[in-house]
Amino acid sequence: MIAENISNLSEKIPHNVTLVAVSKTKPRELLMEAYNAGQRHFGENKVQELVTKQETLPSDIKWHFIGHLQSNKSRDAVRLFHMIHGVDSMKLAQALQEQCDKQSRTARILLEVNVSGEVTKHGFTQEAIMEQLEDLNALDRLEIHGFMTMAPWTPEPEKTRPVFQGLQHLRLRCEDLMGVPFPVMSMGMSNDFEIAIEEGSTIIRIGTSLFGKRSYATSKKSSKP
Repeated sequence: MIAENISNLSEKIPHNVTLVAVSKTKPRELLMEAYNAGQRHFGENKVQELVTKQETLPSDIKWHFIGHLQSNKSRDAVRLFHMIHGVDSMKLAQALQEQCDKQSRTARILLEVNVSGEVTKHGFTQEAIMEQLEDLNALDRLEIHGFMTMAPWTPEPEKTRPVFQGLQHLRLRCEDLMGVPFPVMSMGMSNDFEIAIEEGSTIIRIGTSLFGKRSYATSKKSSKP
């Protein structure tokens, strides 16, 4: 089933768009099914869950941290993850910088922007990004590859388009300000990824359409991030 789901998704995804399989709460067996079908990018949101999975899964998997990262988990995050989506505050960015310094590492990050303005979502406001981007860029251990956002869930995916357009407009403003490209745009999930791709997404985060609905019972048993 998972191989078929990946095949079906691949028909809808351009070659320049990366599919991150949202594998949080999913057992190793399902991840291996996806891996054997060619999937290499996986998204997790709990450090301890990832540690357990890494022990028994292939070493060429690229792990993405998705979700809200607590500053006190920054030490493990810079060590374990290929890319950290959702750097949503200066405090977190500084904590990641400090841990990268201690470990002599660099971290690939995306800045999370709360384009929709929902109070339940994390992320910089667009105004805060413009005000703080130079300071964020000065954190020399952090490689800012681009931006991430989440659109509000809606049964009418077309209604998400303005959110994705808003992030693209912000990206262009940031590139003008800094004089450098920010090529990575992580936006779009199972219900709206096709709209996101139309608006320039380069990474989509897919869970339900690949693995099926989340098991919340499993999620509650997981270690805290």
